Amino acid sequence: MRLGVHIGYWGLGLTAAEQLELVQEAERLGFDSIWTAEAYGSDAVTVLAWLAAQTERIRLGSAIMQMPGRSAAMTAMTAATLDQLSGGRFLLGIGTSGPQVAEGWHGQRFARQLRRTREYVDVLRMALARERVVYAGETITLPLPDGPGKALKLTIAPVQERLPIYIAAIGPRNTTLTAEIADGWIPTLFSPEHVAEFRPLLEEGFARAGNGKGFADFDIAPTVNLYLSDDREAARDAMRPFLALYVGGMGSREQNFYNQLVQRYGFEDAAREVQDLYLEGKKDEAAAALPAELIDAVSLVGPPDVVRDRLAVFREAGVGTLMVTPMAWTYAERLAQLRGVAELAG
Repeated sequence: MRLGVHIGYWGLGLTAAEQLELVQEAERLGFDSIWTAEAYGSDAVTVLAWLAAQTERIRLGSAIMQMPGRSAAMTAMTAATLDQLSGGRFLLGIGTSGPQVAEGWHGQRFARQLRRTREYVDVLRMALARERVVYAGETITLPLPDGPGKALKLTIAPVQERLPIYIAAIGPRNTTLTAEIADGWIPTLFSPEHVAEFRPLLEEGFARAGNGKGFADFDIAPTVNLYLSDDREAARDAMRPFLALYVGGMGSREQNFYNQLVQRYGFEDAAREVQDLYLEGKKDEAAAALPAELIDAVSLVGPPDVVRDRLAVFREAGVGTLMVTPMAWTYAERLAQLRGVAELAG
C-alpha cells in the first residue's frame, strides 16, 4: 500500500513556504504521491504546477478536478501539460462535485451524471491519445454539427503512454461505472470494514469493461483524515468538524451523498440526527452527535499502535494508495503527523 498526502484546499492556515516544505518533506519520507483539491476557492491545478517545479520524484494528483468547471477537452489539455511539466508524474482525478457547486458556482445542470461521466472520460481518452476528437454522445457532441467547429487533436502528448484517470465516486452506480472506465477510485469516508459491500460493485464494473480487468489493474485510493495522539478522544474530536460538515451539511437534505453513505454503513439514526442539527445551524451539537465508532471507521485516529493496526486493515481491504490528510492546523503539527504516519507505515 502506497502512502499519499492529500493537502486539500489551499490557504488553510499555512504559508506557501510552509506548504512547500511539507510536500518536500513528504517526498524525502518516501510518500508516493501528493494530491490537491478544489471546491469554490483555490483550484487544484495551479498548486500542482507550482509543486511540480519544486519536487523531483513524488507523483502529483488532483483529487479532484471538477468536471462541471472544465470541458473534457480542457481537462485533457491541462492533464497533458501537467504531465509534461512534471516529467510524467501526473495522476488525473476527476469528479462531478455536487449539485450546489455545479449549479450554484459553475452554472452547469447536475443531471444525467452517469452518462455525463462516461462521455467525459471517453473524450478524455481520445484527446490524451492524440486522436482527432469526433464524438456524438448524449451530453457531449464534438464538433458541434451546425457551425464552423473543426475536429481537432491535442497538439502535445502526455509523457505517460496511458495517463491514469481516477474518479471520485460515492453512490453504488457511480462506483460500478468507475471500475469499468477508470484506472482508480477515490472514495471519501471509506470504511475498510465495509469493503465487502463495495467489491461486488467494482467486480460488476470490471466485467462490463470486458477486457479481463480486475483488482490488480485498479487502484483503490481513499482519502482518510489522520490525527496521531495518545489522547484518543482528542484525536476523535479533531475529526468532528470535518465529518459533521460532510455528513450534515455537504448538500441538501435530499441530496447529501455522504449522509447516504454513512447510513449504508449502519449509522442511519446518527446520520439523520447529525444532518438535522447541522441544517438547523447547530454545528457544534452536530459534531458532538457523531458516534466514536463512525469516526474510528473512516479515520486514522489515536495512539500509534491503534493507527498502525488501522493501516493494516486498510492494506488488507485492498487499498493501493492511501491519501492521508493530517487534521492539524500549524506547520509543526502537520510535519509531526506526516513523520509519524510514515514511520508507522514502515
